[in-house]
Parts: sequence; C-alpha cells; structure tokens
Amino acid sequence: MDFRQIESFVRVAELGSFTKAAQMLGMTQPALSRQIRMLEVDLHQSLLVRNGRGAVPTEAGKLLLSHGRGILHQVARAREDLGRVRGALAGRVAIGLPPSLARVLTVPLTRAFRARLPEARVSISEGLSTQMQEWLVDGRLDIAVLYNARASADIDISPLLDEDLFLVQPRQPGLAEDPPPGPITLAEVAALPLVIPSRPNAIRTHVETEMAQIGCRMQVALEIDGVSAILDLVADGAGAALLSRNAVASCIRPSAYQVRAVCDPPLRTRLFLAVSSMRPTTLTQHATLELIRSTLAEGK
Repeated sequence: MDFRQIESFVRVAELGSFTKAAQMLGMTQPALSRQIRMLEVDLHQSLLVRNGRGAVPTEAGKLLLSHGRGILHQVARAREDLGRVRGALAGRVAIGLPPSLARVLTVPLTRAFRARLPEARVSISEGLSTQMQEWLVDGRLDIAVLYNARASADIDISPLLDEDLFLVQPRQPGLAEDPPPGPITLAEVAALPLVIPSRPNAIRTHVETEMAQIGCRMQVALEIDGVSAILDLVADGAGAALLSRNAVASCIRPSAYQVRAVCDPPLRTRLFLAVSSMRPTTLTQHATLELIRSTLAEGK
C-alpha cells in the first residue's frame, strides 16, 4: 500500500463514484481505476463493487475505509505539525455555505483566511443544508454552515447565530423609502402567494412548521431553489418571499424590494456550524471555525 492508493480508495468509497473521485483528485478515471486495482492486488481483497449507480465498498472495503480515513487524517496532522515548525498552519479546508449567507460572507471570509492562514488553502461551495450534510459525511466538505440543523451520529453541530426572516415584496413605483413598512403577522403571510424553495429546504420546513402551529398553511405560488431566482421572480410580481435581510441587502438591486418584519410569531431561524463526527477536526479547521465566527460577528 502507498498513500496515493489509500487516498484514491477513500475518495471513491466516500463519493460512491469513480468519476467524481477522479475529478476531486485531479486525475483521469483510468489512472484512478489502476490505483484501486493495484491496492486490491496488494491486499488480495476486492474493495469496491461497481453497480449502475456507482461504486460501493465490500465488507473488506468498509474495514479499509475506516483505517484509510484515519491514515489520511494523520498525514494531514503531520503536515500541519511540520507547517507549525515554519510558523504557519497548512492544509486545505472545504467550506459549505447556504446561498443567502455565501453572498455576504465569501469575500470577507476569504480575505481573513488568506491573512490568518497564508500557508493553507480554502474552497467554498454553496448548497442547501440537506445537501451539505451529505457532503460533510462523504468528505467533500470539512465545515458547513447549516440552517436549523440537528446533531446526528454523522455530524457535530454548534450554534452560530439566529437570523430573522422577513417578508420580501416588490417595491411599488414611487413608494417613498421612509417610513419603512410595518410588521405583518404570520397569519397574514400565510394568505399571500409565496415564491419559496422546494422541500426538503430547511427554511421551507421551518416556515411550514411555524404556520402549522397557528393553524395556517402557506400558499405556494412557485417552488424555486436559488435566492437570486426567487428575488427575480418577486421583482417580476410572481409572489412574495421569506428571506433573511442579508439575502436582500446583497442582491444587485436591493432598492427594488420592500422588506417587512414578521410577527405573531416572528420567524427566526438558527444557523449552526457543522463538522463531520467521523473525522477528527484538524488545527487548520479549528482556526477556520473561529474565523467564520469572528467574520460573521464583525459583519453584524
């Protein structure tokens, strides 16, 4: 066994696909297949079974996957320790952000990361909370910011901040910006046609739960996954939306929208920092977690 073979096997097993693993590792699929085959020959074991949907580990493969993750983590820690000898943390950190937060956090977080961790590399992906939980488990992400997350056997979470949701409507032509529109009750929101993400979006689920508790159901005009697309449709008159203030403030034309607070009860979601419970967090990842917290605090 060599390190390259172990890394190749772990990525295929985690992603369930030779194609995806080859893209992640920056190698061709035939070269990746050769790495896996050499490892199987060396161990006298079949490690992966190909099927119509990709590749899954055999019983021997599951055992090696557990060891392989530990080996990759130890190599990462060794690189970090050697980096500290040079006075810097190193390694790569993959971060997942929800679209509404990515709009306002990506630039300041990247700037802070480069200043604080110049020897490390960062990648930032956007995704829905349910999607990013899967990416944490299969190793595509090291850290994710999730809406209304729940701890599980696969991920560890910690509260990050609470965020209010506002009713977003198109601003009427000629409407003065002051005074701002007053709050609207959740029951009144339930009577409006809404442009909202499809299930199992975390915010969609939260809104439906809050409405159900007051005996209401939302009126869905359109189901659209994507903050930009939702805002475009709201501006076009397709309906209203329920979004964070950051989502509106960071769009191209925030002045095109009227934002109203929701009351009785207020709509408030919680953001969590999440990491995989299957892989110990490295020192570089610990530093990145603190950077996310401090960058958000500075931007509030």
